[in-house]
Amino acid sequence: MGAVVGTLTMQTKQRRPSRDKDDDDLEMTMVCHRPEGLDQLEALTNFSKRELQVLYRGFKNECPSGVVNEETFKQIYSQFFPQGDASTYAHYLFNAFDTTQSGSIKFEDFVTALSTLLRGSITEKLQWTFNLYDINRDGYINKEEMTGIVRAIYDMMGKYTYPALKTDAPKQHVDAFFQKMDKNRDGVVTLDEFILSCQEVLRTAHVQILNQIISIFASHCKKDVERCVCVSNKNVKERELTRYCLRIIGF
Repeated sequence: MGAVVGTLTMQTKQRRPSRDKDDDDLEMTMVCHRPEGLDQLEALTNFSKRELQVLYRGFKNECPSGVVNEETFKQIYSQFFPQGDASTYAHYLFNAFDTTQSGSIKFEDFVTALSTLLRGSITEKLQWTFNLYDINRDGYINKEEMTGIVRAIYDMMGKYTYPALKTDAPKQHVDAFFQKMDKNRDGVVTLDEFILSCQEVLRTAHVQILNQIISIFASHCKKDVERCVCVSNKNVKERELTRYCLRIIGF
């Protein structure tokens, strides 16, 4: 998704740099769908008016009608995965953006989802991801849905992925997913289970990163690292420990 956004913004920069409000208003009336006003979109998202204008110009450059149907979305998305088949994953992603199930993505749909993915809280991002995986939108992720997502990702990566993927790799990933996420072992993953499990992984990963930093630089700054470990044992907040470790490596 980041690649699509990058393309939109890069193409926007190629347009003439000087534009006034009349140009923007005229431009918005020339499409089949006119998005909501900037004030309303600014209130609904975490983007400024200027950022929304830039995003809109890029969106309209790709989609002059003001809306994107699934076929166009697949064509745009597949450009960034020429080594594989991104059509199935693009289908799932399109449905996640098309929250009203209208069969098309409007600028409001696009920018609202983008705001969540780029600037939303951890919980908001996890909720959005859960909705992507919950293909039939029944509030649960089952093994069939997760298998479809994993296979779509592998298809998108392509057969030349290194190292080569084993044929049973999707099943192994799905089994590992449910082993970690399905807390009550009822065969489905709820939103609460998904968020709780992901937060546990994030906390574990953060601790592992700190430990790696300490290990890597132990031989070069042993005294500072020992002091860092000592400080961590005194229950100093993790962000202070992180800041101290970054100072050790020169940031």
